[in-house]
Amino acid sequence: MSFKVALAALIGFASIVLAAPSAFSNETGMTAWDFTFTSIDGKPMPLSDYKGSVLLVVNTASFCGFTKQYEALQALNAKYEAQGFSVIGVPSNDFGGQEPKAAGEIKEFCEGMFGVTFPLTDKNVVTGDGAHPFYKWARDELGWLNAPKWNFHKYLVGRDGKLVTSFFSATAPDAARLVKAVEAEIAKPKVAVTGN
Repeated sequence: MSFKVALAALIGFASIVLAAPSAFSNETGMTAWDFTFTSIDGKPMPLSDYKGSVLLVVNTASFCGFTKQYEALQALNAKYEAQGFSVIGVPSNDFGGQEPKAAGEIKEFCEGMFGVTFPLTDKNVVTGDGAHPFYKWARDELGWLNAPKWNFHKYLVGRDGKLVTSFFSATAPDAARLVKAVEAEIAKPKVAVTGN
């Protein structure tokens, strides 16, 4: 077997393994509703406010080759928002220093350039020991292979607050498999919302 064929096979296998949820998912018993971000406006942003909704949590950056995905994320959010779906943008400077802006500048950029109306958090660390607790939990739930490796990594959260799967940066928000996964979660019945 040639090196190129072996490499292609390895990449193909890795893409299947990396995109699949871990068999050990939800070992902690926690859900996305247990975590709180700070909004880009500096206010508390508990994910429990989205109980019963489907979320696509995306770490973003303003100076990335994938920044144009903001447009498709906004379109996805607009298309399914009335059905209990929301994109949550999480600006991060973790990869290549591609989000150096302050919160106000990020918000102005996203709204002005891409018409973003979906919620944005303040800047967060999404990798390593200093990662926001949501990202540590997501890494533990789906395995380190499904942790963000670059900007615009996407986590799909079901109506029950459990992680469904993740999508790597190169998977566009309008990619058929991502849209199919979102639609499948939206089609599920809303779960009873209790407590915080």
